[in-house]
Amino acid sequence: MTKPAATSFFELTAARRGHFQLDSGHHSELWFDLDALFAVPGRIAPFVKQLAESLRSYDVAAVCGPLLGGAFLAQLIAHELDVDFYFTEREMPRDATGLYQAKYLLPPAFSARVRGRRIAMVDDVMSAGSALRGTYFELQTHGAVPVVAGALMVLGTTGADFFAEQQVAVEAVVRESYSLWLPSECPLCNEDQALDNVGVSHS
Repeated sequence: MTKPAATSFFELTAARRGHFQLDSGHHSELWFDLDALFAVPGRIAPFVKQLAESLRSYDVAAVCGPLLGGAFLAQLIAHELDVDFYFTEREMPRDATGLYQAKYLLPPAFSARVRGRRIAMVDDVMSAGSALRGTYFELQTHGAVPVVAGALMVLGTTGADFFAEQQVAVEAVVRESYSLWLPSECPLCNEDQALDNVGVSHS
């Protein structure tokens, strides 16, 4: 992806700097507010098409994404590839502590439909990859075959490294460096900066 194209994608996102706890439990100094990313489909269409084309060679039978943004993206890409569309829903245990505690569950109507099928998993942005990781485990539980993880933007390497370990390919339109810390190693915690737990309401 060329730098001008990457820059144009960043213009569609609302980035905030601060001290954030993500869905995965990691801390970061940068948060992307993606709620309005799909509000004007025409603006995001070139990036969706580019990701869809990169996924075409995997010969998938369906595309699955975590609600919210990943599901919107999955539906668009499924349409581009003329395959089925599924989504997972986030569930956070009340007493959750540590990393990767959020679960991403298939609605009951999809559970039997995914069995034995090659599936592409997609999310709007992947950093630690909590939502796609949860989706991956849920699909495996129901006998699906997740073969590729895709995102419009991959931040850092934490999420991508996990899928590399699972021998699942990762495709992205934009890749950028990203600071991500364990809570025990977070420099912003050491500076006593107030923590915004965006993981409570965002995936």
